Amino acid sequence: MKIKYISVFFLTATSLSYAQQINDTIPKESKIDEVAITGSRNKKRTVINTPVPIDVIDIKQVSQSTGQVEVNQLLQFAAPSFNSNKQSGSDGADAVDPATLRGLGPDQTLLLLNGKRYHQSSLINLFGTKGRGNTGSDMNTIPIGAIKRVEVLRDGASAQYGSDAIAGVINVILNDRDKGFEGNAFYGMNLFKSPGNNDVVSDRKVDGNTFDFSGNLGTKIGSKGGFGNFTAEFINKEYAIRNANPDKYTAPRQRFGDAKAQNVYFFGNIELPLSDGLKFYSRQGFSHRNTNAYAWTRTPEADGNIPEIYPNGFNPIEDTSITDFTFDNGLKFNVAEWDVDFYNAFGSNRFTYDIKNTVNATLGVNSPTSFYAGGHSLLQNTTGFNATKQFKVLEGLNIAFGSEFRYEKFNIIKGEEASYAMYDINGNVVTPSTPQNLLVTNPLSGEVRPGGSQGFPGYSSDIGKSRNNFAAYVDTELDITKKWMISAAGRFEHYNDFGSTLNGKFATRYAITPQFAFRGSVSTGFRAPSLAQKYYSQQFTNFQGGQLVTIQLASNDSDLARLVGISQLKQETSVNGSAGFTFNTGKFTATVDGYYIQVKNRIVLTGNFSRSDLFTTQQQEDEYPFIDQAQFFANAIDTRTRGIDVILSYNETIGSGKLTATLAGNYNNMEITKVNTSEQLKGKEDIYLSKRERGFILASAPKTKINLNLNYKINKFNANLQLVRFDKVTLIGYDDAEQVYNPKVTTDVSLGYEFSRNLNLTLGSKNIFNRYPSLQPTQVDSGNTESGGIFDPVQMGFAGRQVFARLNFKF
Repeated sequence: MKIKYISVFFLTATSLSYAQQINDTIPKESKIDEVAITGSRNKKRTVINTPVPIDVIDIKQVSQSTGQVEVNQLLQFAAPSFNSNKQSGSDGADAVDPATLRGLGPDQTLLLLNGKRYHQSSLINLFGTKGRGNTGSDMNTIPIGAIKRVEVLRDGASAQYGSDAIAGVINVILNDRDKGFEGNAFYGMNLFKSPGNNDVVSDRKVDGNTFDFSGNLGTKIGSKGGFGNFTAEFINKEYAIRNANPDKYTAPRQRFGDAKAQNVYFFGNIELPLSDGLKFYSRQGFSHRNTNAYAWTRTPEADGNIPEIYPNGFNPIEDTSITDFTFDNGLKFNVAEWDVDFYNAFGSNRFTYDIKNTVNATLGVNSPTSFYAGGHSLLQNTTGFNATKQFKVLEGLNIAFGSEFRYEKFNIIKGEEASYAMYDINGNVVTPSTPQNLLVTNPLSGEVRPGGSQGFPGYSSDIGKSRNNFAAYVDTELDITKKWMISAAGRFEHYNDFGSTLNGKFATRYAITPQFAFRGSVSTGFRAPSLAQKYYSQQFTNFQGGQLVTIQLASNDSDLARLVGISQLKQETSVNGSAGFTFNTGKFTATVDGYYIQVKNRIVLTGNFSRSDLFTTQQQEDEYPFIDQAQFFANAIDTRTRGIDVILSYNETIGSGKLTATLAGNYNNMEITKVNTSEQLKGKEDIYLSKRERGFILASAPKTKINLNLNYKINKFNANLQLVRFDKVTLIGYDDAEQVYNPKVTTDVSLGYEFSRNLNLTLGSKNIFNRYPSLQPTQVDSGNTESGGIFDPVQMGFAGRQVFARLNFKF
């Protein structure tokens, strides 16, 4: 038997030299040319011959059998240690799904595109159950149709890749097919049915209609092996609204559920040999996403409503526009037997808001009903080189080294004045010196009306901040014997805004028998504070226990932060350890890996400090007259995470067909070991990081997540069954009451038929038994859930059952 293509995303940034050892540990009847795992339908995803755990997910195979059209949601149901959920009522996060690996923050997993650092989203998560105070990468800016596979390194890797790799690394590999056209057409719809006794209602019995069309063209370029691979994709998804039954509950939010979204993509992957030993490559990416999401309901008598405009109250709509660019170019060549890769990777993300169906209540009946609220953007440019060489030392020595220079710039884009300003009764912008009797009040309550666009107030200033950093690393691998290899790596980085860091990693693998091997690693890691965490500032309104309050999110360098003793942000640091074993008999494979991750000075968003917590003198209070509460970014906590990943895979010929079964599970337990308060806020740890905020951090992932996949293929037919069990999740409401989401199991099924080699059809259902997170009926009347609905976006999300059809064709 000849395994033609086995692909591995290896331990190091530049070294892919472990193929020989894999040759030595596979039975001799299996000849391996390259290192690889093909096909994710059988879920044999983990590369068992590396010293650290790696999942390889064949996106094409997985997407053909599932109802997922976005990378985040596809990985959510394919990789047990990966978690991502659609948000609702979470401002910008309704358009960007926060994602976590091993329950850590979204910004503690590094995203690569073909091995090069991919830029982050400019969005910083302020609401929702995951990633509060974090900035992460938006994997949904990369179309599924352009992806060949996704490789998930489940181990700390800062010594190889730099900042953000505390939890691990996700490497997205683009298609490199050099001939033919492949197309995909997908249509899915949610069949609404209330999960309880009519607790949940929807606008329609069929909603969330999703259409996805992608085309991928491969072509040869020149006569020396060059190619171009190009993808265009379009996705349109309608609302999936899930409200509390108004006959049973007086819910504070009338429009709760998945947002409406439209995505357009174009991605290219080009390689062109220029001469013997010299190759040029280029990767281009563009995506645009437009999302309409509903904010919290403003009732007729609310201070933020003008009854003459909205006599029945209103539901603001956040119309977000995300434009994302990628442009990576490089040269690969050989110098003195060193393989060198010199590259420049550019990326940018621009995120703007138009708020519709809203008012600025201080303008009264003259208020517009839509506003441009501004937004934010992030630019990243990385220039670097990698070099690697093999040496004949013992059974083989590989040395790799490289260097990078990265420039980053973060901008806040100012909105139109009426989107953020508060006006007095004469139509002038309110300042701290405005007399109290000139403020606009609600005649029903007597309270001062809030300024800015309701639902999402605009940004009041333009901010532009930048930084750069220099990095250098060395990475070595030594095959001491044919059974035992060791690897050591070190990386130095210097940031011009906070200083330097040095990190290292050691890993080893020992093949006790050709089938059974031990592997393990220990490393230190770091994550630099993002520019958004350092400089983001906004004043917004929020509902707490059904009450509208004005909150100032103060930038880390602001006077208000200094007033209460919030220190300047510094890097997060980590210690990672993992140990496990792999077992492979051909038909049966098993990988078991335990891990330990300790993170110090983790950056989070603090709880809300009241005016009495913030100010000690009347003069200080007078300087900030319109703030009810304030939040800050701070190196607030230390955490410790312990867990284990288990993946078992078995394949067997049954009759004329082949059965592949995979059981994959993750156990993850996080503890907050310390709260790092400032000296001025000693004794206020419960505010600095309230019980509620602790709950959000600890609930970043269910404690256990188990995936069972069964696939049977016979002739032109194939059937796929997938069950995913999500463990209990506990959140804390505004009244400090526990919100318990009981364990749930989702079931996905699909049936496929190949009409010919060039045409196949798949019919299926996602979440066929219509599972929802546990309802929180006792919380509905007070609006105590974070999303303001009948449950929070945990576990499998809240869209319910979906049926779908997917047609794949090529020529």
